[in-house]
Amino acid sequence: MSNPSQPSGPATGLGDLYRAVWRWHFYAGLLVLPFLMTLSITGAAYVFRDEIDNWYHADFKRVQAQETQRVSASTLVALAVDAVPGAAVKYTDPADPGASAEVTVATDSGKVAVYVNPYNGLVLGAMPDQTTLMWTMRHLHSLKYFGTWTRYLIEIAAGWSILLVGTGLYLWWPRGQGGGVVSVRGTAQRRVFWRDLHAVTGLGVGFFIVFLAVTGMPWSGVWGGKVNEWANGNNFGYPDGVRVNVPMSGQKLDDIARTSWSLEQARIPESPVPGGGGQPITLDDAVAEFDRLGLHPGYAVGLPAGPAGVFSGSVYPDDLDRQRVVHLDQYSGKPLLDMSYADYGPLGRWLEWGINTHMGQTFGLLNQVLLLAACAAIMLLAISAAVMWWKRRPAGSLGVPPLPRNRRVFRGLIAILAVGGLIFPLVGASLLVMLALDIAYVRIGRRAREAAA
Repeated sequence: MSNPSQPSGPATGLGDLYRAVWRWHFYAGLLVLPFLMTLSITGAAYVFRDEIDNWYHADFKRVQAQETQRVSASTLVALAVDAVPGAAVKYTDPADPGASAEVTVATDSGKVAVYVNPYNGLVLGAMPDQTTLMWTMRHLHSLKYFGTWTRYLIEIAAGWSILLVGTGLYLWWPRGQGGGVVSVRGTAQRRVFWRDLHAVTGLGVGFFIVFLAVTGMPWSGVWGGKVNEWANGNNFGYPDGVRVNVPMSGQKLDDIARTSWSLEQARIPESPVPGGGGQPITLDDAVAEFDRLGLHPGYAVGLPAGPAGVFSGSVYPDDLDRQRVVHLDQYSGKPLLDMSYADYGPLGRWLEWGINTHMGQTFGLLNQVLLLAACAAIMLLAISAAVMWWKRRPAGSLGVPPLPRNRRVFRGLIAILAVGGLIFPLVGASLLVMLALDIAYVRIGRRAREAAA
């Protein structure tokens, strides 16, 4: 949304403020645009994860729907373990009549997902757990492949993205010009064309950038972790029963199955062990109970780990109201804890809605198409910024926008940035680093000019 041409106003006042904002908009783009391009490509693909995975992995994930009765869950698990020796830790019910069942088996070399035809028990294939095409795309989107520290980079990039939009909106604001507000002037050979294209595209996609940055923050390293801890420690996140009303193990729900953000820290309850050991129910009994309780098709069942373990049924469909986690006593089969979206605290519900929309699930196909269009617009924004910079950069220079003549205008701008830094600590730290680099850049440039003179 920036305007790369220098303002025609006086050297002080509006002109100086414009220069200060333009300079920080340039720095924000320099830092954030590579991340935005990567996140846009991977995010655009991931919002269609079910469609793409079901097509790409059709040999494993899809079967011919039949009218015959399905093979029991315990038999499917046994067949999967015969094919891939190890200990079964999770069974995932078919999400629809044409879907296969998935059994997660823990082996000496790691967890393996085994896909089984639920109608005849044929093992369709196996692959390391969470390595489908869309799981790979998700890990690329979160930079998980590059270590846990990359979650900090995501937080910094999200904060600077908000700064990018705010400064861009100021630069876009009409100041008497006849074009470049909602229309594009010139042709692709002229720099004004790319300026206008960048500004108009930024105006249209700015809301989506801020929304995606804010709703992506829950996955960040510092802010996301602290907010999760605070929300779930003050009854704003998951239900009170998760913490105190039933005996809890040290294992977390996120350790056994993909779960919602609000339940990442939720511990798993323990089954009271009867005197003499008792006789556990079977997986088939647990599946029958989950079906009776009305869990959405496609739920995953975490199998008991030890005598005090539980059967943990969890499902997170697109409809937030159908999200649910139920833990069954492995001996009596009775629910120890039954949680749904309605049980979350107010902050948990708001954040889950944002995350659900961020992932393209809340409004169905419309949600997916809007996010796809937003990702395409972000790519266009990045490309137009690069072309615009290339056309205006001085030879042998980075092309940093000029400093304001009156440096006092930086004080108000830095004060605004400081407020954002207090809300997002990592972003604040990065702002200080960038400010120090800018000061060093100015001093080095001044010394170089003095030496040349």
